[in-house]
Amino acid sequence: MDPSIHALELSGVLFSAGAWLCSLATTLMSTWLTLSTDLLPTESYELGLWETCVVQDLGALECRPYDSLLGLPPDIKLARILMCVTLATGLLGLLLAIPGMHVVNSCHSRLEDLQCKRAMKMVGGVLCLVAGILVLIPVSYIAHLTVIRFFDESVPEVVPRWEFGDALFCGWTAGVLHLVAGTLLLTSCLCLQEETCNIPVPIPLVRVCPGRPSIWTRSEYV
Repeated sequence: MDPSIHALELSGVLFSAGAWLCSLATTLMSTWLTLSTDLLPTESYELGLWETCVVQDLGALECRPYDSLLGLPPDIKLARILMCVTLATGLLGLLLAIPGMHVVNSCHSRLEDLQCKRAMKMVGGVLCLVAGILVLIPVSYIAHLTVIRFFDESVPEVVPRWEFGDALFCGWTAGVLHLVAGTLLLTSCLCLQEETCNIPVPIPLVRVCPGRPSIWTRSEYV
C-alpha cells in the first residue's frame, strides 16, 4: 500500500484526537467570557457553560455553579447542548477511524478488509466534519453576541462589558482540527479506492472437454 495513505490515516486520527481534547477543554473551561471593571481592579469575572468564577488579584479563584437549568440564558443552553453533542460525535468518529486504519487488523479477508476499513474511515471522517461544524456554531454564536453587546451604544460606557475568553479560541481551534481530521480521513478513503482499482483479480476460465473437464485460471486487472 502507498505510504502516503498511511500518513493520511495517521494524521487524520491524530488531528481527530487533538480536536476532541480541545472540545472537551472548551466545554469544561470557565473562561468563555471575561469581565474586569475599573471599580474593582483587583477582581475579574469569568463566565462558562457550567459555572461563573471570580478571580482575585492574588490568584484566588472562587467558582459557583448555576443555580437553575431553566433559568439559564438561551445562548448558554444552546452552547451546552451543542458542545455535548460535539463530544459524542467526535468520540464516535475517532473510535471508528482507529480500527479503520490499514495498520490495525480489524478484519480478516483481504478484500473485505479493504472495504470494511474504508467504510469505517469514511464514516469516521464524516462524523469529524460534523463535529467540527457543531463546535463552531456555539463558539461563533456567543462571540457574535458578545461583539454586539460590547458595541451597543444604548448601554452607558461606564457599564463593564464582557469580552472574549480563552475558551472561545480553544473552541475555534477544536473546530478547525475536526475539519482537518475529517478531510484527511476522507482523502485517504479516496486514495485507497483508487489503489484497489488496480488490484489483480483472478478470473477462472473453464474449458469443457468430452472426456474430463479442466479449469484454467488467470489474473486480469479490473
